[in-house]
Amino acid sequence: MNSLNDIWQSVLDVLAQQLTPTAMATWFNDCTPVGLDGNSLVLHSPSEFKGDIITTRYSDIIEKALSDLFSQDFTLQVLSGDEIKEYEVKKKAEHMLPEMAGYTFDNFIVGSSNKFAHAAAMSVAENPGASYNPLFIYGNSGLGKTHLLLAIGHYIQDKDPTKKIAYIKGDDFTVQMVKAIREGSGEEFRSKYRNVDLFLVDDIQFIAGKRATQEEFFHTFNNIFEAGNQIVITSDRPPIEMSVLDDRLRTRFEGGLMADIQPPDLETRMAITRHKAAQRGLILSNEAVEYIAEKITSNIRQIEGVINKLTAYKEIINDIITTESVDRAIKDVIRTGSFIPTPEIIIRETARYFSLTSEDLRGQNRSKQVAKARQVSMYLMRSLTNLSLQEIGSEYQDRNHATVLASIRKIEDLLKVDPVMSGIVRDIISNINS
Repeated sequence: MNSLNDIWQSVLDVLAQQLTPTAMATWFNDCTPVGLDGNSLVLHSPSEFKGDIITTRYSDIIEKALSDLFSQDFTLQVLSGDEIKEYEVKKKAEHMLPEMAGYTFDNFIVGSSNKFAHAAAMSVAENPGASYNPLFIYGNSGLGKTHLLLAIGHYIQDKDPTKKIAYIKGDDFTVQMVKAIREGSGEEFRSKYRNVDLFLVDDIQFIAGKRATQEEFFHTFNNIFEAGNQIVITSDRPPIEMSVLDDRLRTRFEGGLMADIQPPDLETRMAITRHKAAQRGLILSNEAVEYIAEKITSNIRQIEGVINKLTAYKEIINDIITTESVDRAIKDVIRTGSFIPTPEIIIRETARYFSLTSEDLRGQNRSKQVAKARQVSMYLMRSLTNLSLQEIGSEYQDRNHATVLASIRKIEDLLKVDPVMSGIVRDIISNINS
């Protein structure tokens, strides 16, 4: 069986052997198949009377024909009249990935800074696999890359709920791959991501430098691409700036369409502010909208954070939205002064880059991979904070200051001669600042 219509035609052939042409025309001429729910065939009849007749008189014949066809028990469900609308809404909701909820093209504010990326995303959504494959969207954090990525998935799935869509973040791809290897479920992992119509990958920069992850991703990419299916990728930078990215992956990423997103201009920021406020049922004065747009210049997520804060002020303490309350909300959301990361953030992001845990870096594990990551985290802690050697050592089960100093100097020496290490440090700092 190649399609739902093929299945239904086979059932009609069985019915035609047992019913008169008049009965076939009377009850089944306007009956159409609409879906397979597990072991249940769903039909639609525009007439409730006809639907009842099909259910009471012919369901046994249809179910037996289906059971013979598939060699297992099947049931019949007949929808009548407007029941089809409720069914279609339900099926779309069931197939929709939870990550895609709310991320649509209608909710994306288009401006000069993202016009090209938006147009490219729309083109891919309307003709997946036919043009711009892969689509590689890049730009700084908080500019709408993930929104466009998920809007493509939302559009395609809304148009055809049967499409298989997979969404994964770069670091989660590594975590799931390692888990699959450990549990012996590698084939299941590969099947999950290789046999899809649309592959959405967010923050691909996290796989750079991870040899085993890049090897697996390379084969996943090839399988999907060669099958003519669509791949969409986001990153905080273009492939050429990923110093430790495998050349095979870099050329494949660059072989599609590269679309960058820049920070929005004032007019676009004001439109985004109004839109975010409207979504929360918040009415802002033009003065408040302009004030927010002038203060937040490079991160849409921060605009959303301010709107959420203002909504809370209004709902919880019934605060009137003034320039002062807007300013207070902005100060709550945006870091003031120079950002100094905590030791926890530095250790966490370094561990994540090397596919390790914070406990690995803090503990006594002396394997080459863990030791290297630990040394990098100590170097970053010394570079990005005001902590003393002794205070840094206390973050690693009270290692003495001589051990910390030796680790820092080792990384400093490597940075002078090893471009790979330079790329690693730069990438981790970028992740920390994000």
